[in-house]
Amino acid sequence: MASDHVWIVGASMTRFARHDSLDALDLAAEAALAALADAGTAMSDMDILAAGSLFHAGAGLGQQLQKQIGQTGIPVYNVANACATGATALRTVHMSILAGESGLGLAVGVEKTSGMGLLGAAARPVGAKKEFVPAGRDGHVMPTEGILGSQTMPSVFAQAGMAYLHANPQASVEHFYKISEKNHAHSELNPLAQYRKRFSLEEIKAAPMISYPNTSLMCSANTDGAAAVVLCSSARLATLPLAVQKRAVKIAASVLTSDPYVPGGQVLPDVSTCTRNAAAAAYERAGIGPEDLDLVELHDCFATAELLHYDNLMLCEPGGAADFLDSGAPWRDGRLPVNVSGGLQSKGHPIGATGIANVYEVATHLRGEAGDRQIDGARVGLTHVIGLGSSAAVHILQK
Repeated sequence: MASDHVWIVGASMTRFARHDSLDALDLAAEAALAALADAGTAMSDMDILAAGSLFHAGAGLGQQLQKQIGQTGIPVYNVANACATGATALRTVHMSILAGESGLGLAVGVEKTSGMGLLGAAARPVGAKKEFVPAGRDGHVMPTEGILGSQTMPSVFAQAGMAYLHANPQASVEHFYKISEKNHAHSELNPLAQYRKRFSLEEIKAAPMISYPNTSLMCSANTDGAAAVVLCSSARLATLPLAVQKRAVKIAASVLTSDPYVPGGQVLPDVSTCTRNAAAAAYERAGIGPEDLDLVELHDCFATAELLHYDNLMLCEPGGAADFLDSGAPWRDGRLPVNVSGGLQSKGHPIGATGIANVYEVATHLRGEAGDRQIDGARVGLTHVIGLGSSAAVHILQK
């Protein structure tokens, strides 16, 4: 029977850090077992498993994980969807429960990216090309990366940020620095973040330049980590212990979009339209507006991205991202805290885990269990991830 609502009854994440002695399977098992324990359940209770990993999904990570935590013959979905991988794994379980095919399900996201370096388009090969023969569907005669723009992650989001400044002259490069200052300050209170250190604006500006205006302290950190959630139907929730029911968090909306056609989208990936579309659909499904949110965890893969997404998630008036930041609203003690976890710039960004880790963070606040970084009285939160290609996922959680 189809479920009216889907609930988070268990949630966990590992510390995001360089885990040289653990592989992706070890990390996934750690997060999965902790989430099952948090829900008071076991693998034998699960009806579905979705395992998200951009670099390991093709190796059958979900089936490998079962061999570590319990092989029960349930359906396994191995998911890869750029930076939206973890959120897509969660949504896979969510849809199965809504459809009535499952009553309890486990979603896991994991990645090991420490030491991987710059992610994105391949660099130009070294050496002079002597023959120029058209090739490929676009008839190119040589690689254009670094010559006609760039598809590397820092470059894409740097260009997107500068385009926002061009369209909104009241915003400036200083606002990008201020975002990074905020997120690093927030990280001091998160014991699971890779980096827990505050930086001044001067230190952020003076850090090595990666892709203007993003310095190294304004970029998300390649790291290792995993996160997991146990999801549950309303009917199944009623059969669980009262202590589990009291801590359950409702998924009021789960939305996944891709980028529609926009002029220029074939030159510079459009990270805004798909995010805005996902947010609009999520607010409608949840029956709320951005003014009802108590906290947000959004995809700050670079400081430039966070400013865009204040606007895209409608946390401010159109074009008003700079004013929203200047008001102090997104700080932990502000009107609408954003990235209290420290964000991807401090917490780290193990790609397949990020979407679920954001959900873990918001759910922990709604449960009142976030410790020193707790947002008092939090009842409604939003999570967002964007994967170039593009895919945007937005989840709204309620307590």
